[in-house]
Amino acid sequence: MSAALREDHALLTAAVRDAGAVALRFFQGGVKSWHKRPNDPISEADLAVDRLLHDRLTAARPDYDWLSEESGQDLRGGRLRWIVDPIDGTRAFIDGKPEFTVCVALMQENRPVLGAIFNPASDEFFEAIAGGGTRLNGRPVQASGHADLNEARFLASRRTFERHGWLARTAKADFAYRNSIAYRMALVAIGKFDAAISLSEKSDWDVAAADLVVTEAGGRVATAAGKPLAYDAAQHRHPSVIASGAYIFDDLVGLLQDR
Repeated sequence: MSAALREDHALLTAAVRDAGAVALRFFQGGVKSWHKRPNDPISEADLAVDRLLHDRLTAARPDYDWLSEESGQDLRGGRLRWIVDPIDGTRAFIDGKPEFTVCVALMQENRPVLGAIFNPASDEFFEAIAGGGTRLNGRPVQASGHADLNEARFLASRRTFERHGWLARTAKADFAYRNSIAYRMALVAIGKFDAAISLSEKSDWDVAAADLVVTEAGGRVATAAGKPLAYDAAQHRHPSVIASGAYIFDDLVGLLQDR
């Protein structure tokens, strides 16, 4: 790891920890919320966390581009770009469920090179460095080595599997759900679950940090069609997202094509 990337990593992790502390104070003390659009909630905590991250990261790296769900894009002509979701899982946050995360990635040439995902309610801090592995609260972690779809642990809706006729191949599987897609992917990275599946459209800020966290733990991340996520500076959208251990990935993609 270069000295510059090491310094960026220290900056990133410190900022995300402080942002998580701000989010946790709102979570524990009550928060005002409203809707940006129908079925798209936002809270005062989202904005406070976004301001903290923006001030800390752009002040320290004024030549890095910025992209956030809440404050948009600021192109500064840099070859590096922060991608930020101040609170992923805002609905859970507002409802008092400890299933939200603060997510930040540093992108270089449209690929994440640093990623941090922090759930302050559960005190789980996931971090990854390109070529340097993934850690949870400072300890190295690995994605699942499980290879059997039939007995897999899915972070996905059982109803979706029923609707598409997938239960025939996953009869003994377990199903669970967490509101934050980044948190779901991070739980795959540590091997607690074998796969996370979202068939709905996601944005760069939802998944960029988690993409690196999973892949550096030995897992795989792709669209439901099995294609790597493409971080297009103009679009910022992905049609679907799956994350899994490497050994189950091909069978999972094959299953998802049968719909």
